[in-house]
Amino acid sequence: MRSRERLIVALIAIVACVSAAAHAQTFGFGRTPTEAELEAVFPSAAPDGSGLPAGHGSAKEGAAVYTQKCLACHGPNGTGTPLHRGLVPLGNAKPVKLEESLVPYATTVWDFINRAMPWTQPGTLTPDEAYAVTAYVLYLNKIVGEADVLDQMTLPKVRMPHRDNMLPVSPDWKPGERRLLGNYPGRR
Repeated sequence: MRSRERLIVALIAIVACVSAAAHAQTFGFGRTPTEAELEAVFPSAAPDGSGLPAGHGSAKEGAAVYTQKCLACHGPNGTGTPLHRGLVPLGNAKPVKLEESLVPYATTVWDFINRAMPWTQPGTLTPDEAYAVTAYVLYLNKIVGEADVLDQMTLPKVRMPHRDNMLPVSPDWKPGERRLLGNYPGRR
C-alpha cells in the first residue's frame, strides 16, 4: 500500500470512530419506555384482532364523530378540501396503486385512525370513537353497512376488498408479535 492510500484509510478510520463516538453520546435525558407504557400510548392492533381494546361503534355514530373531529380536514363525506385530498379509497373497483388504497385488514384502518387522528391531536380518540370513525370510513367505502357495529370481535372479521391481492409485509410475522414499522427482514 502506498503512503497516500494508507493516509486515506487512516482518515476513514478516524472519521468512522469520531462519528460512532458522537452517536453513542447520551445527554442524561429521559429513559427507554417500558412495554406497558408503549402499549398504553400505542396499542397495537394485529390483523387477527389481538391488541384491540374494548369498545364499539357504528357508521351512524361515526358520522357524528367525523363531523366534529374529522370534517375540517377530510371534508364532507370524506371528499376532501382545498388543502386535503379526502379519504383514501379502500375498496374501489379500480384502486389507485398506492399502498394506502390497498389496505388488506380493517384492523389497519382502525390502528391508523386510533394512532394518528385527528391530525391536530393524534391519539386522542376514545376506543368507541375510533371504532365509530372506522365504521364510518368503511361505510363510505361500501365495505360495511351503516348499522353494522364494529368492536374488538367484529372488526377483524371485516373482509377488505383487496385482502387476497396483498403480499405479507413480513413473511415470518406471527400473531401477537410486536414490530415497529421498518423492523423486519428485507425492509429497505
